Amino acid sequence: MINLELNLVRSFVAIAEVKSFTRAGERLGRSQSAISLQIRRLEDQIGVRLLSRDPRHVVLTPDGEAFLPQARRLLRLNDEILSGLSGGDVAGEVRLGAPEDFATVHLPDILGEFTRANPKATLAVTCDLTLNLLEQLRDGALDLALVKREPLGPDVGTRVWREPLVWVGADESLAEADGPLPLVVAPSPCVYRKRAITALEKAGRPWRCAYTSPSLAGQQAALRAGLGITVLPREMAPSDLVRLGPRHGLPELADTEIALMRAPTAVPEAANRLADFILLSLDREHSLMEDQRVQLR
Repeated sequence: MINLELNLVRSFVAIAEVKSFTRAGERLGRSQSAISLQIRRLEDQIGVRLLSRDPRHVVLTPDGEAFLPQARRLLRLNDEILSGLSGGDVAGEVRLGAPEDFATVHLPDILGEFTRANPKATLAVTCDLTLNLLEQLRDGALDLALVKREPLGPDVGTRVWREPLVWVGADESLAEADGPLPLVVAPSPCVYRKRAITALEKAGRPWRCAYTSPSLAGQQAALRAGLGITVLPREMAPSDLVRLGPRHGLPELADTEIALMRAPTAVPEAANRLADFILLSLDREHSLMEDQRVQLR
């Protein structure tokens, strides 16, 4: 039996996240040559090539893509065991930013589990629009931020998962009525707002902003009152709202994605621990959701 060396696995995960041997070495306190040697040793142990690299780019191979969630699970189990034995040796405040909808649906259990495993760490969570979160990250007001972005955007941060988008509303009549389509949206800039308007204009469908609110609760109240329709991630669409689509005269929507970003300056160890914990937990959640979807087919 071959036993994987976790320090090699940790180096691989760091490279996958920052897309750079040099930056991964800076995060782990090792030289670029040492990181390169570790990856060669890991690839020799596993028997497959995990990374494809040239002077400018580092890209995961298909085997590397398949190994990444498993590698994160290995590290998470290792860290949970050590944290449990030491009583949680990571201390200090971590300032995390996230969009309200994502934070409401996906983060409460994850953050609760993290604080129980690391009782000496404290969390300060800010919910806001992506543009505001990015500004706070640049200004040093946040250590970490989960942001919404276009899949073909700049190769920064670590992609958490792709978000299939759907149209939702109180009933089908809203989409099928004559006249401009009433939209319930967040203020600009918002990825979902932009995606909805771009798709409608490309399809030649007139539209109007019927209700604008930065609050997820406010938007959902407007939707349930029948004031308009909106675009939401498929996983976050409330069960009491109707999913709409091409059969109702609405255009198809391309995916967006959620990415985890770190502050450009050095972040505390507790923040790095939380970042790894979030990525591993969301990998697990996404895998469970995909398994459930396959079983329902």
